[in-house]
Amino acid sequence: MTTKKYIKLILILGSLTALGPFSIDMYLPGFSDIAKDLNTSVAKVSMSLSSYFIGISAGQLLYGPLLDRFGRKKPLFMGLMVYILASLGCAYVTDIDLFILLRFIQAIGSCAATVASVAMVRDLFPVKDIPKVFSLLMLVLGLSPMLAPTIGGYVTEDYGWHTVFFILMFMGISILFASQIGLPNSYKPDVSISLKPKPIISNFLKVLKEPQFFTYAFTGAIAFSGLFTYVAASPIIFMDIYHVDAKTYGWIFAFMSVSFIGSSQLNSLLLKRFSSEQIIFRALILQSIVSIVFLVLSLNNLLGLYETIAMLFVFLGCLGISNPNTAGLTMAPFAKNAGSASALMGAIQLGLGSIASFAVGIFVKDSVAPMVFIITVTTIIAFIVLNIGKRFIKNKVVMSDEEDILVVH
Repeated sequence: MTTKKYIKLILILGSLTALGPFSIDMYLPGFSDIAKDLNTSVAKVSMSLSSYFIGISAGQLLYGPLLDRFGRKKPLFMGLMVYILASLGCAYVTDIDLFILLRFIQAIGSCAATVASVAMVRDLFPVKDIPKVFSLLMLVLGLSPMLAPTIGGYVTEDYGWHTVFFILMFMGISILFASQIGLPNSYKPDVSISLKPKPIISNFLKVLKEPQFFTYAFTGAIAFSGLFTYVAASPIIFMDIYHVDAKTYGWIFAFMSVSFIGSSQLNSLLLKRFSSEQIIFRALILQSIVSIVFLVLSLNNLLGLYETIAMLFVFLGCLGISNPNTAGLTMAPFAKNAGSASALMGAIQLGLGSIASFAVGIFVKDSVAPMVFIITVTTIIAFIVLNIGKRFIKNKVVMSDEEDILVVH
């Protein structure tokens, strides 16, 4: 594969994965304006974030079998069309309940892009390159939480929150064209895959029974729910508790993303010296220590705005290091069922993320402590799951130099 083609694939796959985060982060600075316009509370508006997470989680399971049955491009086209129309609907909405429903539909559309991009990484690149490709995708993907809330803050203050959804609609149109023209048909449709519920469920169960899958999928997803907790809590913490304005909030969110992206790129260097398993183990130990210190400080009221930013910055850095490795090891055993494996991995991650974001809506009111408590508990559970799950992995799939799968007994 030429360098030019490699970069083109990374950029298109990166833009597919970035669509979801843009849809999540770009409207966050507009929460109070949306609440005002739709005659409701900020807490009710935050339910549109939770409905989006539920939509992506459910949609992952829907697209997995479709991507394996019909190839990658047709389901991707349909999903992006749904996303474009739902984004247009969000721009014109006048009722909060309809807005929450449209966000759910928008998520169902956008996750076609998410699942397809992960499955196509497995199709297009040799197994030993997958963690490195995921790290590069993190770089493209990582720019979205830096840019999205910052752009969203300025757009909301200068042009109103409706404009944010017009921008998302045009992003959807651009990505649809780029993916249909620029991506190869990376996977031959498998007509043997049935779309009846029973075979679909049994296919998911087959994936789930793979010890390497459930160990790293659940470790990654439980740890990663800390990110969802932070995203859902951040408008309340920075705008309500610390009283920053929409534009400043956008910049704080962007600054936090530097940690996540920087550490995911550091992962590429670490992979030259350490295995993915070693990196995950050490990152989770560090994340556990950081979370416990953060919790002690928050319970003793020792956190101001800058201390909170600093602690979250380090916490997100740990996540950026472990996440590409858990994703790579989760997907490694699947050459045939990559679509279903990718969908199930995403559904687990987003399902747990939506539970964490609901918990934020209920418990985070006028203190940072409930958010910190949630991220501490999830980190420690992830560490326990990793250590228990590793005992069940008999045939570990690792990366070989012959660009193929090597099973180690």
